[in-house]
Amino acid sequence: MLETLQNIDSSLLLWLNGFHNSFFDLLMYMISNKFVWIPMYACILFVSAMKYGLKMKIVYFIALFAIAFAITDYTCATILRPIFCRPRPSQPDSPIYQLVHIVNGDRGGHYGFPSCHSANSFMLATLLTLFFRKRNLTIFIYFWAAIHSYSRIYLGVHYPGDILAGAIIGSMIAFGVYYAFMHIAKFKVKDSFRYVNYIPYIGLITFALLIMSATFTSLYGHSLLAKLL
Repeated sequence: MLETLQNIDSSLLLWLNGFHNSFFDLLMYMISNKFVWIPMYACILFVSAMKYGLKMKIVYFIALFAIAFAITDYTCATILRPIFCRPRPSQPDSPIYQLVHIVNGDRGGHYGFPSCHSANSFMLATLLTLFFRKRNLTIFIYFWAAIHSYSRIYLGVHYPGDILAGAIIGSMIAFGVYYAFMHIAKFKVKDSFRYVNYIPYIGLITFALLIMSATFTSLYGHSLLAKLL
């Protein structure tokens, strides 16, 4: 059974990893970079402050996200990866590593199950959905989490199974931390308001800039943003 799942996972990875060109190589490499999304994270902090005020509520809010991130990252990277010891598809001890296309020589760390990128992305998406309860934000942030996670498959550093497991783990941790926090801190979620739409706006602008940079690079062969990353 496990061998069959592994074969399916490997075949799906090689299929998804096989659609390569210079444009998508750069685009997915940039999407995968966590520093690219700092403007969106800053916008989340700004919107949270506008929504809950600059007093203790925003402190609780930031602490909640920090705790959820720490639990998610620790669970995936420190607890589960050493248990499963599954090499990334790009590593030499993977049976398919010679067939995997990698970008800029980046093979990631040794073990990759489950994916921390996926877990943290879907943890953030789930928490934002629970706290802000805005349809436009929910659609965008889960789209962002999916693309952010898929970029790891495209770059050859994660199997689809790594991504799926990470998404499930991150979402479950988000639900658990959220409801525990609501019960302990007696925190009340306010109805959404117009500032919440700033988050998908900033995220979409970031996507547009990445696409423009990747397009310029594929046409002219150099990009300031790519050099910075």
